[in-house]
Amino acid sequence: MSAVDNRVGRHRHRGSGEPAGVGHGHRHGPAPPSSPRVKLLLAAVLLPLALTTLVGLWLTWPGGQPRSGVDVGFGQRPVRGEVLAATSAPCTSGGVGAGGTTPAATAKKCTSLRVLLTDGDSPGVQIQQVLPDEPSTPHFAVGDHVVLAYTGGNPSDAGSYQIQDFQRGTSMLWLAALFAAAVLVLGRWRGLASLAALGFSFLVLVTYLFPAILTGESPVIVGVLAASVIMFGVLYLTHGVSAQTSAAVLGTVLSLALIGVLGSAFSAATQLTGLDDDTARLIGVLGHGIDARGLLLAGMVIGALGVLDDVTVTQTSSVWELRRANPELGVRALYTAALRIGRDHISSAVNTLALAYTGAALPVLLIFSLSGQDFGTLVSAQDIAQEVVRALVGSIGLVAAVPITTAIAALVARHDEIEPHPE
Repeated sequence: MSAVDNRVGRHRHRGSGEPAGVGHGHRHGPAPPSSPRVKLLLAAVLLPLALTTLVGLWLTWPGGQPRSGVDVGFGQRPVRGEVLAATSAPCTSGGVGAGGTTPAATAKKCTSLRVLLTDGDSPGVQIQQVLPDEPSTPHFAVGDHVVLAYTGGNPSDAGSYQIQDFQRGTSMLWLAALFAAAVLVLGRWRGLASLAALGFSFLVLVTYLFPAILTGESPVIVGVLAASVIMFGVLYLTHGVSAQTSAAVLGTVLSLALIGVLGSAFSAATQLTGLDDDTARLIGVLGHGIDARGLLLAGMVIGALGVLDDVTVTQTSSVWELRRANPELGVRALYTAALRIGRDHISSAVNTLALAYTGAALPVLLIFSLSGQDFGTLVSAQDIAQEVVRALVGSIGLVAAVPITTAIAALVARHDEIEPHPE
């Protein structure tokens, strides 16, 4: 190209109303649209979903306290105490074996505990508690801090109390403090935001999800609404309001929708009732029926949400980092490169989800393994089958989240103004 041609090219840039030198860095193609247009498009997609979620919350917000149909001891007042002595004793003393002595009762061994009440209506009073010495009975020793249930009656009478559990509050507070410190040391301000997001998630579960289901709302609807609120709150609170975060939100929404559809279809196809031991106990406590299969589906959505957040945020971050490293990459190149990262991530994420569900169902798996049944019969039993369906549906959603989120992120990032990281 001659010098005259160069001058003509520069003249054309100036003649089009663009200052000299502006178009020099964009000779490979036109400049991408501005970031406000991208954000406006994302807002047009996500704002209706956010408004729908808010309306759903307003319509399903629990208006009263859940009431149980039977008294199963949840209303008993907890009283703290300390074990002063633990000795072997016949099961006919104290509360166990009262009503007569039999040779079998005399031969059976129990543990007699002398407990000092440290709060309640009679602090400082010492009472005796007799527990059967069985493999399923916890081992209490001198110095243990325990929790007793006060069943009513004379607060100084040993018969008014029943030992239930250990006190764990202090140890759990120390563990929570250690966890928070580790997150803050590594994550700094981002770690603080993640802790706030974790608190927000528990707040949604405690103030909305649990009461709404217990007061009779549809578990599926409530679960989807709670997941939507947690998704918006956690992602934007942790990662800030940006096109990158919005791309992760949109990918999470589509993946959760897929999980919901597959969960509904295969729960019906496999005829899962959701009536495991815990759900049957819940129905007994409530005194009325509950949508057990809906409760199962709500658990699928909530359980997959946490891992989905990790996958979608990682994919969007990968796309944006690739865009920063090479601003000339097109949508297809961004998608292909980020998808290679996602394949490595999804293999570990699926394994994590499967092991998490296996760990939760481990006692049930051990019980069934002792039954001597073949593998096909084992995995098709209600308690095992629902965990298998839950794990597989969640894993499919995770696998699908990678290409879905990567495609959305590549489209958005290619037409977003990428700013360098602040040093």
